[in-house]
Amino acid sequence: MKIQKCLILFVSSVMFLLSGCATTRLTIPFDLESAQPGGQVSVRGKTVKLLGSPVSIGKPLPSVELVDAVSVNSVDLSKERGSILFLSIVPSVDTPVCEEQTHYLGEKGDKLPGNVKRITVSRDMPFAQKRFAKEAKLTNIQYLSDYKQGEFGRSIGLLTEGSMLLARSVILVDKQGIVRYIQVVPEMSHLPDMEKAFEMAIKLAGGG
Repeated sequence: MKIQKCLILFVSSVMFLLSGCATTRLTIPFDLESAQPGGQVSVRGKTVKLLGSPVSIGKPLPSVELVDAVSVNSVDLSKERGSILFLSIVPSVDTPVCEEQTHYLGEKGDKLPGNVKRITVSRDMPFAQKRFAKEAKLTNIQYLSDYKQGEFGRSIGLLTEGSMLLARSVILVDKQGIVRYIQVVPEMSHLPDMEKAFEMAIKLAGGG
């Protein structure tokens, strides 16, 4: 009898925690506006400067090497052609807002056409990204790491001063390697407007 009561309490506790997690995820606000690369954002109200050369719409991505979390090979996104690149840029996959952003891309991004490549970029070590992907069951996303010197972040004006992490943002690159959409989330504790980015990606892919 005691075992049954303990089991019931355990199951109830687990359900309560899962419910709490779901509620927490849903309460993260989305930002509809955008800051400027090379400008500034805020972190829970504190202003943070963005370092580097600002990326801009209509220009190609700069040539910088990132590291693929699975193969550990170098990847230069400026050389990618033929696919729409959906770059979901986060400070660290092991934080709640970044996790939610990555879940959104991996789960709700299934609506995107097959020629849209979903990519998460952070300054986490490649092995940390790989572990996250496996634990979160989000292996339908490519994970690229800017862990070495933050050169990618600096090359597009999205390296945060102080923490030297990447500013939360979404960048879309067309089939010819040209940047077509940028949202830099003004408050880094908020989420980007993922649905708007999805709509733009579908248009770029020729689906709307």
